[in-house]
Amino acid sequence: MFITDIRKEFYEVVANQRVALLVASDIDGLCACKIIQALFHCDQVQYTLIPVTAWQDLGTAFLEHKEQFKYFVLINCGANVDLLEMLQPDDDSVFFICDTHRPVDVVNVYNDSQIKLLIKQDDDLGVPSYDDIFRDEEDEEGADSGNESEDGSEPSGKRRRFDEGAIERRIDRQRAKREWETRRREILFDYEQYEYHGTSAAVMFFELAWVLTKDTKDMLWWAIIGLTDQWVHDKITHMKYVTDIATMQRHVSRHNHRNEDEENSLSIDCMRISFEYDLRLTLYQHWSLYESICNSCYTTCHFKLWTLNGQKKLQEFLADMGLPLKQVRQKFNSMDMTIKENLRDVIEESSNKYGMKDIRIQTFGVHFGFKNRFLAVDMVHATAALLESTEKDESNSDNFIKALDSLSRSNLERLHSGIDLAKKKLMAIQQTGTPDVKLFSRPMALTLLCKYLLKAFVSSTRNKRCKLLPLIMAAPKDLEKGTVIVLGIPPESETSDKKNFFGRAFEKAAESTSSRTLHDNFDTSIIELKTEDRSKFLDALITLLS
Repeated sequence: MFITDIRKEFYEVVANQRVALLVASDIDGLCACKIIQALFHCDQVQYTLIPVTAWQDLGTAFLEHKEQFKYFVLINCGANVDLLEMLQPDDDSVFFICDTHRPVDVVNVYNDSQIKLLIKQDDDLGVPSYDDIFRDEEDEEGADSGNESEDGSEPSGKRRRFDEGAIERRIDRQRAKREWETRRREILFDYEQYEYHGTSAAVMFFELAWVLTKDTKDMLWWAIIGLTDQWVHDKITHMKYVTDIATMQRHVSRHNHRNEDEENSLSIDCMRISFEYDLRLTLYQHWSLYESICNSCYTTCHFKLWTLNGQKKLQEFLADMGLPLKQVRQKFNSMDMTIKENLRDVIEESSNKYGMKDIRIQTFGVHFGFKNRFLAVDMVHATAALLESTEKDESNSDNFIKALDSLSRSNLERLHSGIDLAKKKLMAIQQTGTPDVKLFSRPMALTLLCKYLLKAFVSSTRNKRCKLLPLIMAAPKDLEKGTVIVLGIPPESETSDKKNFFGRAFEKAAESTSSRTLHDNFDTSIIELKTEDRSKFLDALITLLS
């Protein structure tokens, strides 16, 4: 069931208990985890943190800990499946679920005892009504027997009329039941056919901290990163992003105003968050401007930098800005101060001439002390690179802890190493020829590659119909097991509602071809498939979608 008072129905319930914290491996989940950890530390709540990457992980983690814990908090996992059916918990286990995945499973919505959903009701949920999908089974025999005579000495003609009436009523009931079941299937199909995302889990937990009057600047920054992750990985609409950014901006103004009179507001350890219209150039403050332009999806696709004509156009763009090539190609920190001061305005002016009218985006930046400045987008890319690192043969849990550490301002070295990994990932996405296959065996990296390829294809073709086409991509997952990771994304469009229909399509295609698939990812649009089944699976998918 949905929780209406997050303070009373969630936090005050778990505050004096031992809690198992099951967190999905995505950036928003990490940020939500940091916020709830800070709250638990504040109130000395005992908890165990368990990273989970997929449904099998979640099931295993629950089996290992179900004897020790009564309360389980699930972050960015668990809402879009019938959790009680999957985990088979004891009757006294209680699950608090803060998950952005939609649609929410109807059994979770209408379970009042064990499932508590920390989900915003003002999100467009569209949950079917209880009577449309649940129905009490009638005891038909009992209903009929009440109409039959108990006295066996009734005349046979009268008994026959009673029997005929009972049969008619039974037929009517069966017809009504069939009609109700048909209608139920239609309602559930309409409700469950698309996968999409709701309000960031980090934003939800920050609002809890605010209600408890325990919110800090660090928590606010983590909430901003969680929201920015949804935008970077294309999980929410632009309108939803702008609306939530406005909410965050009010909190930033409140915190900045609150700290104006504090003595340490200008100390070396201070933290300042600012709202900014910044450039859509990835990591440009930690790279050279030239490399950032060449490795940002927005500018690469606009200039078509994979062509000679595109390279020529880029040189013209740099010349139009009037920036010396020596300055453009050196690290941003080493550029002349006079150039850096007006850089954003200069780039915006030239971008407008070249048709890039939305080169600037609403976002936030943070200053740690006097030296370190990061944009929320930089943090997302750096943390994602650490979370999906393939450089060393480390476990998913090790990567999770490293990524979690990089969000703390006391671990700036870890964050800078994440930025270096993010640069390698972005260059691998843009490179022509054979890409780093191992890197793209991870969901977030493959999603970015997929988005880039679709955007590049749409920008380089004159066929308007291509804007209406989705993209399916397969990359090697596990060479020993002989599996590939398959990902589907909806058509590239600024007005897209970001709803993904591939979850259901993958299930149907696998079922019709008996393909060996593993639907283990929390996102239904990402599956694992046996390499030898790939051809027949994709053929079935094309037939299904055409």
